[in-house]
Amino acid sequence: MLLFGRKAELSALAEFVDRPAGRGALVCGEAGIGKTALVEATVATATAAGLRVLTTTGVEAERHLAYAGLHQLLFPIRAGIDALPAPQRDALRGALGLAEPGEIAPYLVGLATLSLLADAAADRPLLVVAEDVHWLDRASADALAFVARRVESEPVVVVATLREGERSPVQDAGLSTISVSRLPDEAAAHVLDSVAPGLAPDVRERLLREAAGNPLALTELPAAVDEFGRLDPALPLSGRLERAFTARVAALPAPTRTALLVAALNESPSLPETLTATGLALGPGTPAVEARLADVDTHAVEAGLAEPDARTAGARLVEPDVLAPAVEVRLVELRAGALVFRHPLIRSAVPAAASLAERRRAHLALADTLAEHPDRRAWHRAAASAGPDESVAAELERAADRALLRGGVAAAVAALERAARLSEARDAQAARLLRAAELAVESGRRDTAERLVRDAQALDLSPRRRATAAWLLSGFEDGVREDVSRVAELAELAASVAADGETEPAARILWGAAMRCFWSEPGAAARERLLAVTDRLPLPADDPRLVSISAYVAPFERGADVLERLRALAGSAGADPATDRHLGSAALQVGAFDLAARFSAAAVPGLRAQGRLGLLTRALAVHAYSLCRLGDLAAAVPAAAEAATLGQETGQPFMYGLARAVQAEIAALRGEHDEARTLADEAERVALPSCARPVLATVQLARGLAALSEGRFDDAFAGLSRLLDPADPAYQVALRAYCVAELAEAAVRAGQADVLRDVLCDLERAAAATPSPALHIGLRYARAVLAPTGEADELFEAALRADLTGWPAERGRVHLAFGEWLRRQRRVVESRTHLRTARETFDALGLVAWSERARRELRSAGESSPNRDAHAREKLTPHELSIAQLAAEGLTNREIGQRLYLSHRTVGTHLHRIFPKLGVSSRADLARTLRALQDR
Repeated sequence: MLLFGRKAELSALAEFVDRPAGRGALVCGEAGIGKTALVEATVATATAAGLRVLTTTGVEAERHLAYAGLHQLLFPIRAGIDALPAPQRDALRGALGLAEPGEIAPYLVGLATLSLLADAAADRPLLVVAEDVHWLDRASADALAFVARRVESEPVVVVATLREGERSPVQDAGLSTISVSRLPDEAAAHVLDSVAPGLAPDVRERLLREAAGNPLALTELPAAVDEFGRLDPALPLSGRLERAFTARVAALPAPTRTALLVAALNESPSLPETLTATGLALGPGTPAVEARLADVDTHAVEAGLAEPDARTAGARLVEPDVLAPAVEVRLVELRAGALVFRHPLIRSAVPAAASLAERRRAHLALADTLAEHPDRRAWHRAAASAGPDESVAAELERAADRALLRGGVAAAVAALERAARLSEARDAQAARLLRAAELAVESGRRDTAERLVRDAQALDLSPRRRATAAWLLSGFEDGVREDVSRVAELAELAASVAADGETEPAARILWGAAMRCFWSEPGAAARERLLAVTDRLPLPADDPRLVSISAYVAPFERGADVLERLRALAGSAGADPATDRHLGSAALQVGAFDLAARFSAAAVPGLRAQGRLGLLTRALAVHAYSLCRLGDLAAAVPAAAEAATLGQETGQPFMYGLARAVQAEIAALRGEHDEARTLADEAERVALPSCARPVLATVQLARGLAALSEGRFDDAFAGLSRLLDPADPAYQVALRAYCVAELAEAAVRAGQADVLRDVLCDLERAAAATPSPALHIGLRYARAVLAPTGEADELFEAALRADLTGWPAERGRVHLAFGEWLRRQRRVVESRTHLRTARETFDALGLVAWSERARRELRSAGESSPNRDAHAREKLTPHELSIAQLAAEGLTNREIGQRLYLSHRTVGTHLHRIFPKLGVSSRADLARTLRALQDR
């Protein structure tokens, strides 16, 4: 009946059911527009087609209970959890409350959910239905979005519904959007006539006008029309509907109204829970309960066979018949031990019609009923509290701790905020608000964090809490969007906190300030102040935090000390992924790309296993950047691609921009100039509005490389020179020093050698203070190509004598430039040796732009070169290359899936595509093919 006029929407949903192979649809529309009716029709179609259907429904009262929605979705297939890999199994069992949880990584829960659904779909295709996702708890919504983004080849379809004007993580999961609009006039008339035939023409016209094509209004408003055909015109449509439902509730018997109120406030549809709490809410003085209490055998109570507590006994005596009147007027339905409201507006109308005292009594009854569910009990006690209550606040704080163990950060934030409002002491209130704000920062919820910090600052805070409130918000985007003066403020704040003996908070503040020195440019004075405060911290000199802060704040002034510490710490790489991630970033700052690649490579597996995708994104970006600079494009390609994907998923726009810029650099080195321009433009669009300097510097490097390989030397020199101009947004103190070789090459070919000599003076001074490998390699190259004829020979030889172990691209670059110089000096025979070495090096690394240049030079030197065959690796997408490399290492599909956060079935599908591309038929052949390419 509600599907008049929905042919297009039904057809679109039926297509997903007909071909259940990943993704699905997000059905959006206003309240009462018929989203549920469309989903029910889709479920019926899917069931008839042999699909298995799993469902979950968001309930507003459950928004603060971590993984409540996921529990409902996966409960029918929970038996499959035991077959999951141990980390996934333990994470999912803990999240769903099937085991005592340790600390759970939300992304491991997402991966476990994906694996469980994929395994279930192997037997029968799956339709996953999630209604009212705007009311799903955040942890469940994140897990569902994780799954929706990754179901590719599995026979799994996700269909979700979202109310217009609401938000959910599922919106950003790549589902096709189906917008459900109001019914056209003809269809609306059909709906109204089917539910209320024989209406007077003027009443019918009025209802059609008031409902305005909303199916629920067409169905329900006829019952709310008075004898004069009147509806309240002052209320919006949703208000009129709620009022219609409220009127229907008011006409019910008192016990039924109480039962409905309890059910509306309960997070669970459990009918036994509702009946038990209803009995408690009604109390022993209620006639319906007293009549049943009279039958309780006193001797049975004395024998322990019946409850002595009249309230509990009364609760057990309330029968489902109490709800019969509500069922008759179509407010609720009873289904196999569950009470289901026919529409969310009905559920919200019931509490709205009750008095405050009635709602408090219902919440207390539910709290008494839910003694074995401490989190739900805590929230009901909180809802029933009339003022500050420290016992309830403490109970909510414990609920927050349990939510964190399950990975429910959003639930923990909500519980702590409510606990703060109920705190009796101001210090306890401030502590809970600030703890909630810190968790909101970690989960990327800036608006929430700012509100909580403002509320805390309105209290009379201690000096330590004032300091915490002041630096908390600095965790967002590394301060990219903040004024650079904030860096100096953070230095003073850290000094104040350290003076109070709070070393750990001071170190965290300094780390946040140091990150700002990477993304923005606060000036020399602010950097010096940060170093002064850092030096006074009572921490060992080799503390990784101090090493990292020094590298970010003073990459040249402290470069020698940082490099010494990094080399000493390299032997312990792999012990702690978070520490390795910091040290990898520090190594990149001082131009030790070989060490940066080593530390970040050690960090990635641990961060991946822990499900810490926010930090994994950063480690992968550093890994990709360093490998690209070293010339290891085969490893850089998948790392950059994954960093870009995760940057979007984890809400880190500037890390996404940096990964895209690295991909642009890779494309330029491969000679894919159009792709390089497209990627560089995209990265610039992300970074330019906020002046994210490292992204803009990498963009200019990529453009310079592309221009060099295309022969546009003036453009290359102009673009690369921007990195050395302090007034340019692409200027970044550290990164400007690591493109010297490219800049020197552009200057020579553009006839700007004299200009470059003046520019390099500043970098020569920096080099005198630091042994930075990248800076010295670049300067040796620049000195050789800029040298007068009589000095160049020795300078090229000196550049080749330097230790370039682990820097094959730089060695190849020197051979190429030396060979070109020798040919111009008519020392053709000598030139061929260097040019041949350069060609072979660049062929092996996949640096197409440079290998083609070496070929051209060799032809000019009288030696032909065989055509370069495309590497098998270049036939694969970055995603396929990641899978191929892991398969070649001997990992199973399931192990690869764990590494890349994919289902093992998706991995298998990719391998089926990869084998023909590479001309192999087995994993052994794949390993040999990739190994042969690595050895070339």
